[in-house]
Amino acid sequence: MVDGLDFAKSRHLPVFVLGGGSNLLVADSGFPGLVLRVGIKGQLWQGDELCAAAGEDWDGLVAACVERGLAGVECLSGIPGLAGGTPVQNVGAYGQEISGVLESVRVLDRSSEKIIELSKDECGFGYRTSIFNTSHKNRYLVLSITYRLRKDVPATVKYPDLMRRFEGRPAPPALSEVRTAVREVRASKGMLIVDGDPDSHSAGSFFKNPILTETEFQRIQSGVSVPVPRYPAGAERVKTSAAWLIEKAGFTKGTSSGRAAISSKHTLALVNRGGASAAEILALGREIRRRVEELFGVRLIAEPVFLGFDEEF
Repeated sequence: MVDGLDFAKSRHLPVFVLGGGSNLLVADSGFPGLVLRVGIKGQLWQGDELCAAAGEDWDGLVAACVERGLAGVECLSGIPGLAGGTPVQNVGAYGQEISGVLESVRVLDRSSEKIIELSKDECGFGYRTSIFNTSHKNRYLVLSITYRLRKDVPATVKYPDLMRRFEGRPAPPALSEVRTAVREVRASKGMLIVDGDPDSHSAGSFFKNPILTETEFQRIQSGVSVPVPRYPAGAERVKTSAAWLIEKAGFTKGTSSGRAAISSKHTLALVNRGGASAAEILALGREIRRRVEELFGVRLIAEPVFLGFDEEF
């Protein structure tokens, strides 16, 4: 990997580190630089601790944790991509986040070309953010991650769809049952890669759920006659649903614009109906963002990584 970085530096080429590519939109003109593909494999299990190389398949690791009776990531089942991407966006779903189990990250510091270890606190985790995609974007290459799981504890069942699934049961569901349920929920929303399903031709959720102040949230609530979804997001902060805002702005599931469309299963996913250009995907995304901001005063933040574009989304 260092050789690749030196090659790019000697030729003044930009560098992009590619993981699984599941959360990526590439410009129609391509990328005028060097792409380094993460392929490092390896797993080290020690009690309730797992050290995984960045190139390990993420869902495969979740399955292995569940098989060993280790809780903490069962709700992150079915998320495509590699382990190396999990700390970058503080991957989260259905009541769990990577920051809840991550102990440390081993990285290559591109500024010094030295391998160092960053603690959880040094990663600066927030909602779908870390130093790897904000303050130190492009500085570090993730090599491996150490996760600390929990043995002999109940599975996490906080998300409404999961709570309904297991409602009325006398005993907590097993980790394997929660994993199966999460994958089924993801499949029902087109968020699980399934052969033959056109709604899985996406980069996942195109927008993040907005984090608002209480004042901002109450301003939105005062303008509508139905309850606005709200979830706790830290001191004096409220998280609301980007999908709800999009739907209330007039975009229904299946809405299309040329060969780009909103998923027929989930309003947050923009899908390629066949032959869509990156420009078509972006145009639909911009129109959604414009109308949501116009109606609610909330500017949606995109979740995918954009590569090779001349301007920011």
